[in-house]
Amino acid sequence: MSSIVALSGSISPELAGLRLDQALAKLFPDYSRSQLQGWIRAGYVTLGNQLCLNTKEKVLLDQTVRIAAPLPIQETWSAQAIPLDIVYEDESILVINKPAELVVHPGAGVPDQTLVNALLHHDPALATVPRAGIVHRLDKDTTGLLVVARTLPVHNRLIQNMKQHEIIREYDAIVNGVIMAGGTVEAPIARHPSRRTQMAVVPTGRPAITHYRVIKRYPAHSHLRIQLETGRTHQIRVHMAYIHHAVVGDPVYKTSIASRARIEDPLKTVLRHFPRQALHAIKLSLHHPLTQEWMGFTAPLPADMKELIEALEETSLE
Repeated sequence: MSSIVALSGSISPELAGLRLDQALAKLFPDYSRSQLQGWIRAGYVTLGNQLCLNTKEKVLLDQTVRIAAPLPIQETWSAQAIPLDIVYEDESILVINKPAELVVHPGAGVPDQTLVNALLHHDPALATVPRAGIVHRLDKDTTGLLVVARTLPVHNRLIQNMKQHEIIREYDAIVNGVIMAGGTVEAPIARHPSRRTQMAVVPTGRPAITHYRVIKRYPAHSHLRIQLETGRTHQIRVHMAYIHHAVVGDPVYKTSIASRARIEDPLKTVLRHFPRQALHAIKLSLHHPLTQEWMGFTAPLPADMKELIEALEETSLE
């Protein structure tokens, strides 16, 4: 079962003489070069009413190009009736406020009951979009906003916007230790050399940049607003641990920076029972992929982080 993408165009003077894949990339910018090359090789592209399988074929002025390509459905991902907190929805995008304990994608050990399964139930057409339209991930126990593309062209456009840093993602975090001023962590991230389920700052890793500012300081903790410039796996958690201010409740990248002698008993109880990393994607800003309108979305702090902050306020330095 599949849907069909049908595209057509004509070779203009500025495209004449280019390779077919180059011309298609300019004619149909909503689709990636690799995707277009795949369609050419698979026999889904005609050039001048003739099937063309050669990505390097030179195109001629006024030639007609047509694409009729199937979009395969992810048959292995089932639709499941899982509640969604939809912050915004139109024909192009969904903005979701993800709760804690909800995994984004099916994977090893988590075959279903994920955000992807919930999205496929909400909109079955997402089965034709890579990763059911999800453009960026949140860890299982990180809450907050993420954007979902509802069509393949919109998905490709948002992926490009993400690469060009045109989608702004801001997080609230409670971290261990007192941070006196905002700053930037610029440190490459890769798979941990010995603990393969973890990420780490590694000199040969991919570039990663995290900006942060202090919202409030407490005797042994800080409330931060964090903005990602890049989007590496576990980036905020790894970078905060790297500067010795791990996110409160992080079971993987925890450090012992907080001075327990300065933490009062009621707060100790809240900290001891806090169920996850205290990290929430609170703001998401982007240009709408069709209208180009600048849009901003917010998601209020979840109840567990509100309770944690209330407990911290009892010990406030400010």
